[in-house]
Amino acid sequence: MSDYIAEHALQPEERDFNQTILFGSDVNAAQIADAARRYPMMAERQVIIVKEAQNVKSTEPLERYFKQPMPSTVLVMCHKNGTIDGRKKEYVRTIQSAGVLFESKKLRDRDLPAFIENYLSSRQVSIDPKSTQMIADNIGADLSRLTSELEKVVLSLPEQDRRVTPQVVEDQIGISKEFNGFELRDAIVNRNVYKANLIIKYFDENPKAGSIYSFLPLLFNYFQNLMIAFYSPNPKSQEAVAEWLEMRSPWAAKDYMTGMRNYSGMKVMQIISKIREIDAKSKGLDNPNTGPGELMKELIFYILH
Repeated sequence: MSDYIAEHALQPEERDFNQTILFGSDVNAAQIADAARRYPMMAERQVIIVKEAQNVKSTEPLERYFKQPMPSTVLVMCHKNGTIDGRKKEYVRTIQSAGVLFESKKLRDRDLPAFIENYLSSRQVSIDPKSTQMIADNIGADLSRLTSELEKVVLSLPEQDRRVTPQVVEDQIGISKEFNGFELRDAIVNRNVYKANLIIKYFDENPKAGSIYSFLPLLFNYFQNLMIAFYSPNPKSQEAVAEWLEMRSPWAAKDYMTGMRNYSGMKVMQIISKIREIDAKSKGLDNPNTGPGELMKELIFYILH
């Protein structure tokens, strides 16, 4: 949002004198308010963007400013990682009275594929489902990192071929198209013991490529949704299961239809309990000396047998 304002609120030739980027740890509220009261120079407006505004300690000068804001100033306060301190009720109230309070909530894991597809589509780039899931599984909901990686991918594409494939993901982001969270989950969904153990062996030998800490949430999310799928009013219909799980298309429910054929409801409950146990052990609870690699092997063996 702030990047869009920085790009579009002023003409390029107006930005030198009328666009200011500040950081909350470097300024106080009084300095921000004083800057906001300035008049623009040879332009209709000035733009002030305060990044990491959660680091601004005292907000009283800003509260006074918001009660009488300058019509020619666009002031953007960006609070990173979390919400505005709930104790600053007057600060929130004056912002709402003077302008717009926008909250960008963290995306849920199941919303990441749609975000990735829409982000790339806005740049006239297409992506296949496997590549989408590879990126979502390995990068997660850190939108700053995610968009940075997506931009790197976009810049790498030739003009004549604006498609993101698993090979592109491997080359540009460094996620192996054969040994990644997507392929591990696929092996588990299909109860492919050989493929799952091959991937686990690769991760055990290449810890930087993946670890139990990144795959536990992925597997927990899958089996949690699989448990919910069993309670669908019509669990034999892919369309009904997709709707029950609030998925964008019936195709997205394919893995859950396969999972319900390969695992019983009781086994899924036991797997969820085992994932919780392994998660606790990976954090040192009731686990004096078993390493992450061995824990990962223990979990995969339990799931597949």
